[in-house]
Amino acid sequence: MEAREQERGGEAGDDGCPRSAALPVPGARIHYEVRNSGPLLVLLPGGGGDAGVFDGLAPLLADARTVVALDPRGYSHSVLDGPPATQTVERQADDVAALLAHLGGGPADVIGGSDGALVGLDLLARHPALVRRVLAHEPPPFGLLPGAEEHKAFIASVHETFVREGLGPAGARFAAWAGAGGDAWEPAPELAARLFANGPRFVEHELRSFTSWLPDVEALRGPAAEGRLVLAVGRETGGALCREPAVALASRLGLDPARLPGGHGGWLAAAPESAQLIRELMR
Repeated sequence: MEAREQERGGEAGDDGCPRSAALPVPGARIHYEVRNSGPLLVLLPGGGGDAGVFDGLAPLLADARTVVALDPRGYSHSVLDGPPATQTVERQADDVAALLAHLGGGPADVIGGSDGALVGLDLLARHPALVRRVLAHEPPPFGLLPGAEEHKAFIASVHETFVREGLGPAGARFAAWAGAGGDAWEPAPELAARLFANGPRFVEHELRSFTSWLPDVEALRGPAAEGRLVLAVGRETGGALCREPAVALASRLGLDPARLPGGHGGWLAAAPESAQLIRELMR
C-alpha cells in the first residue's frame, strides 16, 4: 500500500511539528502524524479522539524516537470508504498493525489511553511480533468486573439517552458513572471542535462495542507477551469505575499498575511529568 504524505510545517521532528500522511486500509484511509526518527513509538487516542490529543506529549517523547500518532478510522481526518458502522477493537488493532508494517514492521512501543488502551492490548495479544512493549492507561473492559451485565445495561442506557436527548446529556451521564471527568486538560479550539464532531459517531458506533470487549487474558499472560505489558491508572481516579478494569486485569496478570498524573485524561494535561514517567516505564 502507498501512503499519501503531506508536509505540515516542515520535516518531522522540526520543533515538534509532525509530517502527516494517509494510509489506505480495507474500508478507510488512516491519517497519521510522524515526528523525528529512531525506534517506533505509537500513540493511540481514546474513543472519539485523534492524533491531536497528543500534541503536548508527542514532542516530549520524540527526542530519540519516531513518534507516530493517528486518527482511528472514521474520526477526524481518517475517512471511511462507506457509511459508518460499528467500530471494533480488532479492526482498529488491525489498522495499527497495517500502519506498523508500512513503517517498517516494528517492533514498536505502543501507548494507548482508554479505548486506545484496548487497541494496544489486542495488538499485543494478536500481533506480538509488531510490538516491543505496550502501556495501557485505564482501558475500559467493564466485563472484567463484578456486575458486568449491569455495566453493559448502563452503557446501553447511555446510548438511549444519546438517541433521545443528544450528545451532551449522554456524555454527562457516562462521565458521572465512570468517574472519567474533571481533568484539567483542555484541548485547543481547533482540536476541541474535531473531538466534538467525533462525539456522536463515538457514542453510536464505538461506546457499546468497546466497553463490552474482553481482552485475551491467556494470550497476555503467555510467553509471546510476557514482560511486555504495563497497565497504568491515574493518580487522581481513586476509586472511580474507569480505573477498576485496569486494576482487575493487572490482578489477573500478576502486575502492579503504574500511576500516571491526573485522572482518566490527566496524563495528557501533565505532559512533562507524564513523558518522564513513560520513558522510565517503557525502558
